[in-house]
Order: sequence, then C-alpha cells, then structure tokens
Amino acid sequence: MAEAVADGASGSLIAIDAQGNIPEDGWNTLDAADAIIFGSPTYMGGPSWQFKRFADTSSKPWFAEAWKDKVFGGFTNSASMNGDKLNTLQYFVLLAGQHGGLWVSLAMKPANLKASKRDDLNRMGLYIAPMAQCDADAAADEMSAGDLETGRLYGLRVAEIAARLAIAPTAWTQ
Repeated sequence: MAEAVADGASGSLIAIDAQGNIPEDGWNTLDAADAIIFGSPTYMGGPSWQFKRFADTSSKPWFAEAWKDKVFGGFTNSASMNGDKLNTLQYFVLLAGQHGGLWVSLAMKPANLKASKRDDLNRMGLYIAPMAQCDADAAADEMSAGDLETGRLYGLRVAEIAARLAIAPTAWTQ
C-alpha cells in the first residue's frame, strides 16, 4: 500500500527499519518536503512500535518547527476488517497537528451498497484517510486492488493539495 500511495503522490518512500529508525537523509527529505504521508500497519490497536519510535524521534523537527505548515496524510492496513485501524489514523492526525501541519482527508465516498465488491474504491468506508485490509496469511500481491487504488488516489490528492497551497501565497502579494 505504501508503494501505491507514493506512486500517486509521485513521492519517495522512506522506510522505517525493524528498529524504528530512518536514515539521516530521510530526515532531510522530510524537512524539505511539502507533504508528509505517514503509514503503518495497525498492530494491537495502534501504529507499530517502530512507527511510534519514529514519531517520538520526530520531536527533533518538532522543536525546530521544521514541519510546521506542511501538508500531512496517512494510511494503514491490518489483517482484520476493523482491527482498530481508526485509532492508527487518529494517531497520525494528532501527530500532524503536534507538528503544526494540515491534514488532508480522503474525500471519497465509501463503497457501501449491496452491489459493492472487495475491489471497489474506499471499501473500508473511511473519510479521514485510506485504510486497507489484507488477510494475515496473504502475500502483498493479494491485497485488494480497490484498497491499492484508493491509496494511490489519496497520494495524488495529498500531492495536489500541497501543490495548491505552495502557490497560494502568491495570491496574497500586493
């Protein structure tokens, strides 16, 4: 799903390693970015401990207000249909708010009719940001095409909002 979101945003993926770290140049990339999209599996009702460690380490850019006024988004996946994924997305919204950022919603109606299928867009019915479900014993290539496309379109939306805001100040010059 991270690849689909990054593809839609035409952005870079910065992987959090098994110890919860990102490379030093990853911090530089985040500081220079117009938008940051958080992603983590939902595990035990929240983001993975590796993401939490990354979030705790982001106190360094927080002190410097390095991410203030950036555009933020996020996404998550878990094996269960609900799996408390909403808690993970709310964690991301709060983290973006702590950094003084602007959150981008999904802005996509849910697939919630009897005729809806597993591969429909926004089949999980979220408005905050995309969430996905993939069986615990499934390979990544078995993810719902609809979940992946929802993620790709969300990445595109975040990038478009960031681009709009980047040019907005010129409208205020006199």
